[in-house]
Amino acid sequence: MSQLETGVSETPVADEFGIMHSQLAGIDAELYNEDQLPTSAQARTWNWLSIAALWVGMVVSIPAYMLASYLISDGMSWDQAVVIILLANVIVLVPMVLIGHAGTKYGIPFPVLLRSSFGPVGAKIPAVARGIVACGWFGIQTWVGGSAIYVILNTLFDGALAGEALPVLGINAGQFISFLAFWALHLYFIRNGTESIRWLEIYAAPFLLLMGFALLAWAYVQAGGFGAMLSTPSQFDVGQPKEGQFWSAFWPGLTGMIGYWATLALNIPDFTRYASSQKDQLVGQAVGLPLPMALFAFIAAAVTSATVVIYGEAIWDPVALAERMGGMGIILALVVLIVATLTTNLAANVVAPAHGFSNLAPRSINMRRGGYITAGIGLVMFPWVLVNHIVGWLIAYSALLGPIAGIMLADYYLLRKTKLDVAELFKKDGIYAASNGWNWAGMLAMLIGIAPNFPGFLQGVGLVQDIPDIFAAIYTYAWFVGLFVAGAAYLVLAPIFGRK
Repeated sequence: MSQLETGVSETPVADEFGIMHSQLAGIDAELYNEDQLPTSAQARTWNWLSIAALWVGMVVSIPAYMLASYLISDGMSWDQAVVIILLANVIVLVPMVLIGHAGTKYGIPFPVLLRSSFGPVGAKIPAVARGIVACGWFGIQTWVGGSAIYVILNTLFDGALAGEALPVLGINAGQFISFLAFWALHLYFIRNGTESIRWLEIYAAPFLLLMGFALLAWAYVQAGGFGAMLSTPSQFDVGQPKEGQFWSAFWPGLTGMIGYWATLALNIPDFTRYASSQKDQLVGQAVGLPLPMALFAFIAAAVTSATVVIYGEAIWDPVALAERMGGMGIILALVVLIVATLTTNLAANVVAPAHGFSNLAPRSINMRRGGYITAGIGLVMFPWVLVNHIVGWLIAYSALLGPIAGIMLADYYLLRKTKLDVAELFKKDGIYAASNGWNWAGMLAMLIGIAPNFPGFLQGVGLVQDIPDIFAAIYTYAWFVGLFVAGAAYLVLAPIFGRK
């Protein structure tokens, strides 16, 4: 029986973060499980190095490696692509740190923080929406990791795994089995919880950085320099094919790059709740996110430019590059890619949906079961199809996540002034619910924030062909529009529909 069920705290005094666990007695049983309770001071052991290592482990991944390729394929020069990626991550760092503040101050995960602005019951909707996005990314990352396993096995067995595509799936049996093998590897860490993920990130981070620089050195030596790509001008320069069209490509590119980590900007409290102090969560994120993302983008651009000299073509996909390298180098390179993908997937795409699904029925679904649900959904989303539409996918879900971030920031900073009553977050009819567990101000503001981007979203996913130019322009700034419109709407609606 937990301390909340007995009404007696094992430590009946407030910890250094001002949380008195004994004050949580009397909360509604259907609104919590042990994974959602505030972390105690004793559990907050993550210093800034731990958080920075967490970010490095998430940054170094195959999809992140390929981000620059999408910008360069649109006409950007390599330096424009790297600057846009750096700028996007500086921008997304702001809500990341601001929302992370609540996790460190109160020790609560993302779905519980959502209850302040959406109500204890209403919070289930944005939490699951965030979770479904993570399931899509879980599937994509698992697919690329499985692809690395497939290439290793196919190399060792002289192509024996190659074969005809399976009906319905559209991939061959060897690819599907490799995908399942990498998928199953995640289940070990899901079973052992968040702390096992932290240790994996800490040990993997320096190894992954070292391998990134080793790849850069290999490319430089093999090509005798980085080749023509780094000297190729932007297609938007004077005299180039897309002269004068830079800004029409800049804003969608920036929005897409922001969308890459807009997911974590919401559920970052799932990690900062373990931070030792606000300084640790701030410094750790500032050190671990923007510069490593920009550095990784530069490595990707430089190595790819070298492949033009070495192989006569630009090879952006690191799995395909490892396959071309041949010899034992392919094994080492792909092992690195598998580790990189595993660290990213566990932290970025398992923890959030696990909490989100747990929040649907806390008494029945704990973090572990939520993680298993995540893995199951990621398995059936056909990620090998989704992976070919990453930029459109990024912009599409940023139109949903921007409004949620705007509402959370408006509520926590402008309405609550960072002051929350933690016990009330676990009460269905407490101060954070206007009626029967719902805060209609948050729900309506989310719909209002989504509305301007909805026509662009329909066109982006191919459900409609033509929309007015104004909506196409708005969708270009999807994350920004959603964030500011929803935040402003919430501040207007909160006094009408919500309680103080």
